[in-house]
Amino acid sequence: FLSLVAEFCCGVFVILILGKFWFLAVLYLLWLYLDWETPSTGGRRSQWVRGWTVWKYFREYFPIHLIKTSDLNPSYNYLLGFHPHGVLVAGAFGNFCTGPSFKNLFPGLTPYLHIMPIWFSCPFFREYVMSAGMVSASKESVSYVLNNEGGGHASVIVIGGAEESLNAHPGSLTLNILKRKGFIKMALKHGAHLVPVFSFGENELFKQVANPKGSWLRNVQEKLQKKMGFALPLFHARGIFQYSFGLIPYRQPIHTVVGSPIHVKQNLNPTTEEIEQLHALYLQKLRQLFEEHKGNYGIPEHKSLIFE
Repeated sequence: FLSLVAEFCCGVFVILILGKFWFLAVLYLLWLYLDWETPSTGGRRSQWVRGWTVWKYFREYFPIHLIKTSDLNPSYNYLLGFHPHGVLVAGAFGNFCTGPSFKNLFPGLTPYLHIMPIWFSCPFFREYVMSAGMVSASKESVSYVLNNEGGGHASVIVIGGAEESLNAHPGSLTLNILKRKGFIKMALKHGAHLVPVFSFGENELFKQVANPKGSWLRNVQEKLQKKMGFALPLFHARGIFQYSFGLIPYRQPIHTVVGSPIHVKQNLNPTTEEIEQLHALYLQKLRQLFEEHKGNYGIPEHKSLIFE
């Protein structure tokens, strides 16, 4: 979805630079040079963009819901681990970049959704995603958000990343998380409390071409993902006037459940053992959050999360 919008924005830029308005493209390139670090220094959100009416219809289409299980004290900074990635990451965008739900449920906290740095190199597109409250997923960007004195900032990181989108099949509960420990180290270094977030229904929005591990398609996808930085899942869903085939996501409810915070004491130089211990605790709390709420959202009792 992001890649389609980014391609459109890049296409507009190419038309400008090759047309009679080339000077506008040159001016924008100068602006891009001067503004290059903004995605890593808190971005440039616009409440006007975040409040567009179209986002209300976007949330109501599925619909998207945000569920609170515990208070989050705005005196602290938080790192929210979002799971699973899915294809569209609709729950993360709908709840943390649009609408009043997060603000109403967690007053005093400002959410920052971190996405891959590559998206901020695309002309015009970078302005759009920053205006919605998205910032870079670089270490510098996460540190900037979590280093806010007095608290009140919430970094939202899709832990499984682009790689996890290749597992986004309906019914899939496989999370790419066992080797992902950088977010744990960041939480320790900044004393940011960890909060597991599970978005029920995220993997039900699209059907993906079968790509089991070891298949030629999966091998190609993984190689492309390593080279380009983002994955290319082959997905389909419904059309505008029919439900058999198209690229419009299915109307499946999404319930994004925000768990209780794991209190983290600041440790500027955490050891490998300390990182491992906190990572294990995070996995335990994430699994507990899933088990406590899966029955409310249609997950069979015998189904459990798979960590890989």
